[in-house]
Amino acid sequence: MIYVLMGVSGCGKSTLGAFLSEKLGWPLHEGDNFHPQENIDKMARGEPLTDQDRLPWLLKLHEVIERAQSSGCDALVVCSALRRLYRLVLLYGSKALTPPSSPDQDILPPSSPDVFFLFLHGEYDLIHQRMVARMGHYMKADLLRSQFDALEPPLMEENVITLDIRRSISDMAEEVEKHITSLRSSTTATDQK
Repeated sequence: MIYVLMGVSGCGKSTLGAFLSEKLGWPLHEGDNFHPQENIDKMARGEPLTDQDRLPWLLKLHEVIERAQSSGCDALVVCSALRRLYRLVLLYGSKALTPPSSPDQDILPPSSPDVFFLFLHGEYDLIHQRMVARMGHYMKADLLRSQFDALEPPLMEENVITLDIRRSISDMAEEVEKHITSLRSSTTATDQK
């Protein structure tokens, strides 16, 4: 199973990811570590990233997800994944960027059965307060509005669990653990038939 912790900057993705990684013993792939230096410099200057800036980064994270899937490993990936297209790139790589050559060609499904998105959802004011208070991060609080403007909240068909960031990290982690337990028990029941 792979969980992609998603949402705007400052919503707590990295904090929850580190907590879950410690608790579950799963590897954590921090999306910020995959940004090219040009993206980091741009955000540090207070400039929002464009789709062109994000695509190479998303394709690298797709490779991380693909490696975990092919090796059968559980993993946690932290990535804002603000738009539906970005989530499709995470799941399908460059195939998500190629339009169908004919109307009857298969369109990519919105989800992958073993990848789940944990959408950390919160109000602008709360997240802005958090961003202003945090130290040492290159992402400036001034860019938060552009992230909210770009955000396309995931739909249920995208294998999403929405987590309210007003809850404690341990409460949110408990909800994820319940989800894992329910998936594993349904898989075991299916295997025994």
